[in-house]
Amino acid sequence: MLKIGEFSKLSKVSIRSLRRYDEAGLLAPASIDPYTGYRYYSERQLPVANRIRALRDMGFPLAAVREVLGCYDDPGALERCLLLQRASAWEEMEEARKRLRLLDTALERLRKDETMMKYDVTIKTIPERYVASVRQIIPSYDREGDLWSIYCQETARMNLQDGSPDLCAAVYHDEEYKERDVDIEIQKTVTGTYTDTEHVKFKTVPAVQVASATFRGSYSQFSAVNETVAAWVEDNGWTFGGPYFNIYHVSPHETRNPEEFVTEVCYPVKRK
Repeated sequence: MLKIGEFSKLSKVSIRSLRRYDEAGLLAPASIDPYTGYRYYSERQLPVANRIRALRDMGFPLAAVREVLGCYDDPGALERCLLLQRASAWEEMEEARKRLRLLDTALERLRKDETMMKYDVTIKTIPERYVASVRQIIPSYDREGDLWSIYCQETARMNLQDGSPDLCAAVYHDEEYKERDVDIEIQKTVTGTYTDTEHVKFKTVPAVQVASATFRGSYSQFSAVNETVAAWVEDNGWTFGGPYFNIYHVSPHETRNPEEFVTEVCYPVKRK
């Protein structure tokens, strides 16, 4: 029999963790001295301790370890448990990457000259346009590219002619920010006469007066630009008057370098 300290060294599991495993019903001492309260473990318990430590290193919470330990005699069930944990770890990694990108962007902007943090806002009128439009409820904002893919697939053989001004835009129809199931419409200015496809509809979009701010660089700037436009609209006696939209002057379709993107944020406005 091994004292708890000896077992801890051999298993490379701290005494504190061994006590927690005991409390969780995962690994109880082989025996406890009734007079001294000393805990003793058997050498045969080392494989169990190693399995628990391995599962903890994979990120399994203590509450799930018992279930996974019960799957070691069933390779199929064990594989399913590991695959589920792998998927969870992947999601956590993606979230961590997003946070790192946000932190890197914030640090980069903080280190630049303060004049680069400001965006010019102007009032302008976007003229009436004839557009090819795709509008759908999509899972999230970052899936907007799905709509552009639909547009390209269904118009590939139609020989569409660019309109003037030649604008590619995305309109956000929801009245509030949504975590999922967002109502987005993409529009491409065209000229000519065409027949609607399954998802692409052709229509005339009326002229609209907007508060506009154009910026160059990655889409991580959207929040800062939106804050600037909102403050400008409030400070200059305007009020919002319809769904906002983005115009992509230089988009991922033209370049893979986010620093070369040119985007115009447009908020329909009217005088208070």
